[in-house]
Amino acid sequence: MSESKILPLGGKVAIVTGASRGIGRGIALHLAAVGAKLVLNYASNSAQADQLAAEINSLVTPATPHQYPIRAVPFRANVAVSGDVKALFDHAEQTFGPDLHILVHCAGVLDSKYPMTADTTEEDWDAAFAVNAKGAFLCCREAARRLVRGGGGRIIALSSSLVGTLTPGYAAYTASKAAVEAMIRTIAKELKGTQITANCVAPGPVATDLFFAGKSEAAVQRLIEVCPMGRLGRVEDIAPVVGFLAGDASEWVNGQVIRANGGSV
Repeated sequence: MSESKILPLGGKVAIVTGASRGIGRGIALHLAAVGAKLVLNYASNSAQADQLAAEINSLVTPATPHQYPIRAVPFRANVAVSGDVKALFDHAEQTFGPDLHILVHCAGVLDSKYPMTADTTEEDWDAAFAVNAKGAFLCCREAARRLVRGGGGRIIALSSSLVGTLTPGYAAYTASKAAVEAMIRTIAKELKGTQITANCVAPGPVATDLFFAGKSEAAVQRLIEVCPMGRLGRVEDIAPVVGFLAGDASEWVNGQVIRANGGSV
């Protein structure tokens, strides 16, 4: 029986930005486990991206009882540069064929100083918007142009539950993610008739290096106490949500923001 008959994403090609670590890495592993072929975008750490590709290429699944060649390839690109984004999508088509099906945009930056708005520099504001907002725009624009060639697909962007909490110290980050949510909802309407859906997943606090950077133990504990589930989120809490949105079963979910946060907001 073919892979496409066994696994939900069998035969599908996905691009995951920011895939070398954290939530992006977990999402890439999950999508691979349910059959997707992957282009793993990274910005700087080639060793982590290469290691992830090797791990995915050695996966054994019910549809691939033996090692399946070239299930994942790494590709370096700055998502804030339009030429890099075009090259990323070109590489996906050159590697796996012209039909692309899924974009998961995870790449993002967060200022670990957590400055109040009055203390936020213009440079830090611009840096947040360059990657978080402009990067999402460039990747989603390219996906909107290319996924239609394969007869439809899924655009999924990572936002943040901070857009709901409006926590002090995160103004630039929150504003950049709010822009992503507004854009995704608009794209979902613009893509009427293409069979492409566009949604956001907005995690709450998730135990990753990006989350812990610059936070005291007391600050982390306060976030745990706020959560009705009594813990931080895990990458494994977020990846299956993205996996659902990437599959055929999610067709009726479109233009939505799913706040995966354990009830913190």
